[in-house]
Amino acid sequence: MAKDIKKVVLAYSGGLDTSIILKWLQETYNCEVVTFTADLGQGEELEPARKKAEMMGIREIHIEDLREEFVRDFVFPMFRANAVYEGVYLLGTSIARPLIAKRLVEIAQETGADAISHGATGKGNDQVRFELTANALDPSIRVIAPWREWDLRSRTQLLAYAERNQIPIAKDKRGEAPFSVDANLLHTSSEGMVLEDPAVPAPDYVAQRTVNPEDAPNEPEIITVGFEKGDAVSVNGVKLSPANLLTKLNELGGKHGVGRLDLVENRFVGMKSRGLYETPGGTILLVAHRGIESITLDRGEAHLKDELMPKYAELIYNGFWFAPERVMLQALIDKSQEFVTGEVTLKLYKGSASVIARTSPYSLYSMDLVTFEEGAVAYDHKDAEGFIKLNGLRLKTYAARNKKAGR
Repeated sequence: MAKDIKKVVLAYSGGLDTSIILKWLQETYNCEVVTFTADLGQGEELEPARKKAEMMGIREIHIEDLREEFVRDFVFPMFRANAVYEGVYLLGTSIARPLIAKRLVEIAQETGADAISHGATGKGNDQVRFELTANALDPSIRVIAPWREWDLRSRTQLLAYAERNQIPIAKDKRGEAPFSVDANLLHTSSEGMVLEDPAVPAPDYVAQRTVNPEDAPNEPEIITVGFEKGDAVSVNGVKLSPANLLTKLNELGGKHGVGRLDLVENRFVGMKSRGLYETPGGTILLVAHRGIESITLDRGEAHLKDELMPKYAELIYNGFWFAPERVMLQALIDKSQEFVTGEVTLKLYKGSASVIARTSPYSLYSMDLVTFEEGAVAYDHKDAEGFIKLNGLRLKTYAARNKKAGR
């Protein structure tokens, strides 16, 4: 079985685990390995990954800046839906995996590879996300998941394998890491080790992207976010590309301690896990988007979106970004965004982002209708009497039946 794999495209970070996987693929499958490293705004220098791959004999090395595509084609469509998993999680890791897997498949097609490989463990959600995406985009592609195949079951065994094969080991990797980190332009996710017991508060040093809200500035900061058709396009009146806009919101939110989340979530693979998530820019974006929708969406549109959102968020979390039902929901969501244009003013203060004003050329808000003064638009208060009577008719009938039955 192993001999029929000739070339594999590996999602490669340059870290210890994927470097071990690279060598393991060469040994186990006796195949050529192509590496792919994506810049999704994780804030790390990627050239060391290239040098390490070259040192390990890799001839085809792909390092790509995908930040704009990530925000434009994945983060923004998700935020049009106000997607939140289990009420609080903004899906920072979940939404990055379909893009990485998409490029893995595309590079495999471009280079003539017959398989792709990833470093996701057999306990996590990422293996599902990578492989469901591959299934959706190229049903013929093979997927190799080393963590489900090899017998390296501990950090000690991984380090020993690295030393036997002369794979460079960073000094801090020789001991147990206090926690693992996954980062991209949308968020930072910290899990494991010191975070595994949900009864123990997360140590202060775990947070990397946000200041402690108590240590944030004592004066609030007022910002504005501009929208066009549901997507944020400007901050404080300055037009920005999607990636640059999210970067700016991260900077503003991080300074004020916005977007921290200590969460115990239900993984798709069946277990609960605890993590500390930091999504400063995304939190501002969600609050602002709901703010502009509050004046531009009809009640029916808004309520239907809120009903569909948990399903949409679950599809992303579970790895079904390219599934037909997610695409169908996206079409409905995007239709609702045609008039979601305008500007939202927010106050950032001590861990919170709150809307304090909103305006739109397509606003459905009518001062004439809601004013306590005499409005220019005719609103006959007597009309409410018939409205209430019709809506109360079934309640009266129900109550009369119950009274007759002695209830």
